[in-house]
Amino acid sequence: MITYILVFISLVILAFIYLKLADHFNIIDKPNQRSSHIEPTIRGGGILFFLGLLLFFFSSNFTYPYFILGVSIIAIVSFVDDLITLGRRIRLLFHFITAFLLLVQLTLLGLPIWALLICLIFAVAFFNLFNFMDGINGLTGLYTLAVLSVFLAINYNEHIVDQDLLIYSAIAIVVFGYFNFRKKAKWFAGDIGSMTLATLLLFLGGKFAVALEAPIFLLVVLVYAIDGGLTILVRFMLKENITVAHRHHIYQKLVDVEKWSHIKVAVVYAFIQSLINVLVYFTYTFAFKVQILIVIATILVMSGVYYLLKNRYDKIAKSIES
Repeated sequence: MITYILVFISLVILAFIYLKLADHFNIIDKPNQRSSHIEPTIRGGGILFFLGLLLFFFSSNFTYPYFILGVSIIAIVSFVDDLITLGRRIRLLFHFITAFLLLVQLTLLGLPIWALLICLIFAVAFFNLFNFMDGINGLTGLYTLAVLSVFLAINYNEHIVDQDLLIYSAIAIVVFGYFNFRKKAKWFAGDIGSMTLATLLLFLGGKFAVALEAPIFLLVVLVYAIDGGLTILVRFMLKENITVAHRHHIYQKLVDVEKWSHIKVAVVYAFIQSLINVLVYFTYTFAFKVQILIVIATILVMSGVYYLLKNRYDKIAKSIES
């Protein structure tokens, strides 16, 4: 317990140091017509997630070196991208390097070449999808805490990963949340924050799925996957540039149309994911085929919910235009 208190205090100190440095060097996110905020806000606060992982790494006798190397690469590149926009090809190159290092850490290099390619593409797609979903105060932080909770609960029984990896990460999110889980955020996570958490969750999901031979772990980020993935699909169908900022996500519609507060949306998303993760907790020991059926059924249900909501907001948009 003393160790966790020291980690908490260390991250609080680092948070205040970063706030001062970011303000001094003008690391500020200025709102535009696509933004969900209206005032300039410090960005890059998600560096705290990366620092939490480094604290874990050095205090655990350098556990999971390839994972930490991968997350370091994507975090540094993302932070640079927060400061000066990098080209898409440069970003993707480092995303693939990070994805490859995750496969090394998960000891999956023995898979056939075609399977490795699918894993790499899936990983890079997940990084970017997760990043797209980081758009309002509190959303990614609360959502990730919901996901970490199911990993903590299962890990308590199965001992798949070092428990401190989960606890240090949760502490970093809580400290970050003090400055972000509010109506007027002091800082945003930035690309470094969303990419760091995406890498962490992908590593954990892969580790648990492989160790327990449980495809049910595909559901631990389903809410983000549905809103992010199906919105990207819709934008493809509309022939839009998916790399350009937009207001098509359901969480954005809840803010823009329903006039929900950012925190309310974040709580709802985290709550729905928590309900799904309760299902994961009670079914991860089921037979493989049964898990596959549960995964398919849950995806279909959530996709149906997405379709109904999107249809509702499309009708509202058309009525306003007319």
